[in-house]
Amino acid sequence: MSNHRFVIDQLVRLKGGLGLSPTTAEVYRITGTLPERNNSPQYRIRNDEERYERVTTEDSIEACEANPVSQEPVQ
Repeated sequence: MSNHRFVIDQLVRLKGGLGLSPTTAEVYRITGTLPERNNSPQYRIRNDEERYERVTTEDSIEACEANPVSQEPVQ
């Protein structure tokens, strides 16, 4: 069993964002750790704007900055 790279309460985002700065809607908080799946540790993650948790593997997420970019339009 490998060690989990991310810790509970850490902010992450799903990979595949094309290198763009994350918006609030794309930021998730680690809420729990789970056993490995296909040799990759699993996590429970939750977005503050959603009413449910997701389960994802470590290879599908990356660390996120503490203050995500707002989705407000630039004037």
